[in-house]
Amino acid sequence: MSTHRHELARAAWRTLTSRFVYENAWIRVREDRVELPDGRTTIYGVVQCADAVGVLPMLDENTVILVGQYRYVTRTFMWEMPTGGASPDESHEEAAQRELREEAGYEAGRLTELCVHDSSKSIMDERAWIYLAEDLRPVHARADDTEFIEVRPFSFADVLRMVETSEIKDSMTVIAVLHAARRLGL
Repeated sequence: MSTHRHELARAAWRTLTSRFVYENAWIRVREDRVELPDGRTTIYGVVQCADAVGVLPMLDENTVILVGQYRYVTRTFMWEMPTGGASPDESHEEAAQRELREEAGYEAGRLTELCVHDSSKSIMDERAWIYLAEDLRPVHARADDTEFIEVRPFSFADVLRMVETSEIKDSMTVIAVLHAARRLGL
């Protein structure tokens, strides 16, 4: 009896062996040998990261705070919302507040979870929790030693246009802005 490929679409792949090939403070790379649903085997590379958080800070219903910085991987300056990794000893909300303080210089009186998404489901094991931050109050916080950040308010309409024209390309920021636009009825 021949099995059609679509019938195997929901079948789990089985990990036969797994070995770590690289590791640093931020990522671990492993290589797995897996059995596919049809019985064949293949090699699969996986990048493991800590949970990530992103927070879209709204000064008011029409004004967003964005942070801008040079991104080494893309070799360009990018506007985005504050983002970062969550430490194992903090909740996602605590991580979002910490990133908001460190990168933008604000604390949120109210954080609303917009969504959870998988950053890159094909090669990366990283989940991102995305929040809307409201009732902002300025605070002084020390920035991360490796970050050189510009902080600037933008009108929400301008940020939405920047997403639509791909001037903003960071996936967490794009997702947050589209969720916020939907909440605002735009």
